[in-house]
Amino acid sequence: MLNSLLILLQGSPLGDLVRNAQYIYPLLEAVHILGIALLVGPAFAFDLRLLGVANRVVTVPTAARHLLPVSHVGLAMAFATGIALLSAQATVVGNTGAAPWKFGLLLLAGLNVPIFHYGVYRRVDEWAEAAVTPILARAAAVVSMVAWIGVILAGRLLAYT
Repeated sequence: MLNSLLILLQGSPLGDLVRNAQYIYPLLEAVHILGIALLVGPAFAFDLRLLGVANRVVTVPTAARHLLPVSHVGLAMAFATGIALLSAQATVVGNTGAAPWKFGLLLLAGLNVPIFHYGVYRRVDEWAEAAVTPILARAAAVVSMVAWIGVILAGRLLAYT
């Protein structure tokens, strides 16, 4: 099924445009990297707060209010440009050794968000100013950081595997 979707994406007008327009691919790559920075930088800062960094400086809800909207913008940028970049050679990329890792880690990172927000974060008012955040919040932070590091590494390896 995944291969069928990759074939459709590659054969789409978007795939044709990205493959054939002279400067589209490098422009998309640049915006993709910027999107990753806007996604992962604030997400890591929030994850570090969940792990106890700066716990006397900023509360978890304050960190979430200021950092996560920027991360959401980065996610939108990285997602849109990632699909466009993939469209250029979807079947080739899909058959690399790193592709299952990247797709799987993206899925893990994506599932971690609602599990965290609809789980332990729903009761953040109870632990927002605690010296130590709950173990589930810290576990979500570690999963997030490991998953995004893995996504970035697997993304770089797509060209080499």
